[in-house]
Amino acid sequence: MSAPVFVVDRAVLAGTGGRVVLEGAEGRHAATVKRLRVGEEVVLTDGEGTRGRCSVLSVGRDRLELEVLGRQEEPPASPRITVVQALPKGERGELAVEVMTEAGVDEIVPWSASRSITQWRAERREKSLGRWRNAAREAGKQARRSRFPVVPDLASTAQVAARLERAELALVLHEEAAEPLGALSVEGVGEIVLVVGPEGGISPEELELFTGAGARAVLLGPTVLRTSTAGVAALAVLMTRTGRW
Repeated sequence: MSAPVFVVDRAVLAGTGGRVVLEGAEGRHAATVKRLRVGEEVVLTDGEGTRGRCSVLSVGRDRLELEVLGRQEEPPASPRITVVQALPKGERGELAVEVMTEAGVDEIVPWSASRSITQWRAERREKSLGRWRNAAREAGKQARRSRFPVVPDLASTAQVAARLERAELALVLHEEAAEPLGALSVEGVGEIVLVVGPEGGISPEELELFTGAGARAVLLGPTVLRTSTAGVAALAVLMTRTGRW
């Protein structure tokens, strides 16, 4: 079984010493929930590519003293894959973030689509965004990732279009598209931005705006998936096509 992962500030792993302390919420979780013991190994990461393999030297009530056995820097994955995720209803947003993080996505952009059943009102936006970011962090730990996906602020349709215009390869999942995602050529592409629509589908106006910005409409498959699962299914296809899997 692989060693559990805990998140620390970059400064903790940047030091030259052979010993570090894991404390705070992560330290309490390691000591009281995971019940780690002296001699066991753990992995510390800053979620930005720095990774440290450590051995437990001592365990307190809410802290661990660790010996650093080795440090390494994980370079960014290529191609970089961003998923623009229309807001799903209920807790399906966190589910989408979790499974895409486990699959290896590099960035998840929450998008307020016109047909999204759920809308993040001003008074709830920060709390909702916080839940998505926490889901990405926890799923990143679960998946033993050294780089966690970025979850930026909620994007409008105009902001998504601007992002697609800048992307090296921009894609929009659409049930009426003629081009299969699985047949797409991605050789030599350094960045992919993929848009996943809401439960009600991408509106004709949004599709026109996105394709006008240079995005290609692509078909995932013969069945209609929920918006919370379409992203990870498409991501699996792209991971295989790009050789990241």
